[in-house]
Amino acid sequence: MSFYIIIKGPLACGKSTIAKLIAKQLSATYNPIDEIIEEYKLDKNMEEGYISQKSFIKANEIACIKAKESLEKNIPVIFDGNFYWKSQIEDLIKRLNLPHKIFTLKAPLKTCIQRDAERERSYGTFVAELIHKKTSEFDFGTTIDVTKPLEESTKEIISKIRDI
Repeated sequence: MSFYIIIKGPLACGKSTIAKLIAKQLSATYNPIDEIIEEYKLDKNMEEGYISQKSFIKANEIACIKAKESLEKNIPVIFDGNFYWKSQIEDLIKRLNLPHKIFTLKAPLKTCIQRDAERERSYGTFVAELIHKKTSEFDFGTTIDVTKPLEESTKEIISKIRDI
């Protein structure tokens, strides 16, 4: 059966690492929204100091092309991104009217800043703070504490998708 998973959370909380681990375990297609934003230069249109909802809706449109190809073949799809606009998640759900699970990853700002600093491509403290603030405005779906080792968080998510 076709299904998809959305993994939402702040910069450097472990979204991509977890999403890739889950995709590998499920033989799923990995679909990173934030990479689409960068690739298609959708980060220029701003709203309230953040990338606009319109830009993220356009990213969804692009992401769904690849996702639908996989889902039609009964291959699960794993989306990951900051998803700091609720409208973006609602749009994705509307576009892909299939079973799904949504996970909001939670980590303290300090943890995200530290993890970002350790990355090859760091965005810096200011950006980490800005995105952490926006992504923390709302939770969607199941909340996962990612202060523990990422492998544990991955196992927790896998255990919660068995009933899709």
